[in-house]
Amino acid sequence: METNPTRMCELLVGLPAIEVLGVIEEPGQLLVVVIETRGEVPACGGCGVRADLKDRAPVDHVDLACFGRPTRLRWVKRRWRCLDAECAVGSWTEADDEVAVEGRRVTTRAARWMTRQVGEHGRTVEEVAVDLGCDWHTVNDTVVDWGEALLAADTERIGAVRGVGLDETLFNRTGRWRRQAWCTSIVDVGRGQLLDVVPGRSAAGPAAWLDAQPDEWLDAIEFGVLDLSGPYRATFDTMLPTAHQVADPFHLVKLANQRVDEVRRRVQNQTLGHRGRKDDPLYRARRLLTKADERLDDKGRTKLLGLLDAGDPHGEVRMAWHSKEVVRSIYDIDDHELAVSFVDRLATDLQDESVPPEIGQLGRTIGRWATQITNWHRSGLSNGPTEAINNLIKRIKRIGFGFRRFRNYRIRALLYAGRPNWALLNTLTPARIR
Repeated sequence: METNPTRMCELLVGLPAIEVLGVIEEPGQLLVVVIETRGEVPACGGCGVRADLKDRAPVDHVDLACFGRPTRLRWVKRRWRCLDAECAVGSWTEADDEVAVEGRRVTTRAARWMTRQVGEHGRTVEEVAVDLGCDWHTVNDTVVDWGEALLAADTERIGAVRGVGLDETLFNRTGRWRRQAWCTSIVDVGRGQLLDVVPGRSAAGPAAWLDAQPDEWLDAIEFGVLDLSGPYRATFDTMLPTAHQVADPFHLVKLANQRVDEVRRRVQNQTLGHRGRKDDPLYRARRLLTKADERLDDKGRTKLLGLLDAGDPHGEVRMAWHSKEVVRSIYDIDDHELAVSFVDRLATDLQDESVPPEIGQLGRTIGRWATQITNWHRSGLSNGPTEAINNLIKRIKRIGFGFRRFRNYRIRALLYAGRPNWALLNTLTPARIR
């Protein structure tokens, strides 16, 4: 058991290589722990001559809270000078990266704690700043710097990937006219891990990211999962030509539902001459039309058919509804070859002259994406994990009340959803922070 008061203070502070000189209680419940490093008198790095103590300069660093009170570590730094008049080194200030990285006003252990609290646990920067009694920018800058260093050091974070998913999220709105700025999430859909976030939703961003990856890693990717997006399709065509592209089932069914709603609104205007009102049959049927057929009970199905009889004189909405259900049945097929034949026939049938023009457009879309649609039966992969990752990213946006700088946005998203190896945080070298 330790009984030396000075040694006990050093153990409580958690820095055994320093000497506690005293504790100051400042107004506002702020504790200041005054320390000084131990060590021999150094030699000049230029000429090797024994250095001379020039002076001491106290420097305050934000430290972890002590007994629930904001704390500062006041490091009385020694400044040394070379006694050789011809030496070009002159003078220098001592540094100890275990206490604090040179040039930073946050202790190393506090910086690591901030990074884990904000990055791993998803706390707000403001909450952490309040706990430590410092300003918002101190915490944010520290988290971004250390988080960036952690991601760079974690070379094994991105392992072998079977399927890569791409999807866009709204980054922010800028300018007088609130112009939308988008970004693209790159996700390992097999493990549900965020690989990276790149600006824009064109092919340029994800293509550049994929181009920077090793050829061996790219060759191991079997599937590229996407919504019905032309730019993302071009990305996979260019960067992953041997991978099978998979169209996300959710987005295809969503598109079919949109076409049904477009038919309903057109017929509504043609028959009644106005947009849907609460007593109009087709307006009352709008939610039933997009509901899955197997989820309709007898009462709901009877109601839907009655509303269609009352508001759909030519049967166009009914036909669109049946077409949507047929599109949904694509994913009831287990055999890949049978699915290929079914989708090809469906694309042709939906373009028949007898179907509403909106459904004809759906048929043409299915025809263009037939290979990607039926590749789902080969892979079983979807963009569901990508959408889940996007929800995590949106949570970071909500607790941060939005972001203005893409660097901050990307680091925070990767720390929260990118699964970095947090054990590496305690091994980071200051060179990676600078």
